[in-house]
Amino acid sequence: MVSTDFMRQLEGYGLTTATILYRMPDHLSVLQTYIWQQYDLAPRFPVLQDFLTFWKRELEGPLHSVTVAHSRLIKPAEIRNVNGVFTLH
Repeated sequence: MVSTDFMRQLEGYGLTTATILYRMPDHLSVLQTYIWQQYDLAPRFPVLQDFLTFWKRELEGPLHSVTVAHSRLIKPAEIRNVNGVFTLH
């Protein structure tokens, strides 16, 4: 059985890491860091956008900034279908 993560990579998803700085609800001058990581589609990042919408709606710590890094782990030239079997090159 092929993993869901692998299938998403074949569909163009790449590993996205977001460093989220947010303010403490009771001490707005204090910043905290949250690291979020998920497979997502660049450049629009719909999965990250959904998460940030959830954050703004449900969590009390206001966002300060979000820094995003993204990498497609499997690129089109690296995978081939040979006799019905996917192989990495």
